[in-house]
Amino acid sequence: MKSSWLFCAVLLIVVAAIPVAAQAPAAPKSPTPLEQTLITSEKTLIEAKKKDDGAFFKRTLSEDFSLVGVDGILLQGHDAADSMGEPDLLELTPYDMKVVAVNDGVAVVTYDAVVRVAPAEDQGPPPRYQHFSSVWVKQGDQWKLKFHQTTAAHWGDW
Repeated sequence: MKSSWLFCAVLLIVVAAIPVAAQAPAAPKSPTPLEQTLITSEKTLIEAKKKDDGAFFKRTLSEDFSLVGVDGILLQGHDAADSMGEPDLLELTPYDMKVVAVNDGVAVVTYDAVVRVAPAEDQGPPPRYQHFSSVWVKQGDQWKLKFHQTTAAHWGDW
C-alpha cells in the first residue's frame, strides 16, 4: 500500500513538472524583411514629423491619404498632409512596434509612444502617452502611407 502511495506521489510530481518545463521562454524572433522595411519607414516618418519635412510627406503619402489626430478629427487630402509635420514636437519616442501584414501589398504598423509637444497658446499639451496606427500600401515598388491615426493611450495625463 505504501509503495502505491509513493508511486502516485512521484507520478503527480512528474506530471506537474511537465507544463513548467514546456513554458520555457522562446528565443526572440527576428523581424521579417517586410517588418524591418515598415518599421524603418515608420521611424523615418517620425523623424520627418519632427522636422516638418514637406518633401518627405510628398514622396511618402498616398494621394488619398487620411489622418485622424489625437483630437479625433478626420483630415483628408492636403489638410491631412499639412497636419503631418509637428514643428513644436519635442519628443516622440516609439516603443513596442508591431507590423501586421494584411496581404502582399497592405500592412498595418502599430506602436505606443511617449510624446512631448510645446504647449500652444490657450491649450495644454496633448496626452503624453499615445498609440499610433499606420496603414501602408505598396504602390509599384514603394510603400506609401495611406492612413495614420493617433489615439490618447492614457486619459489622465492631458
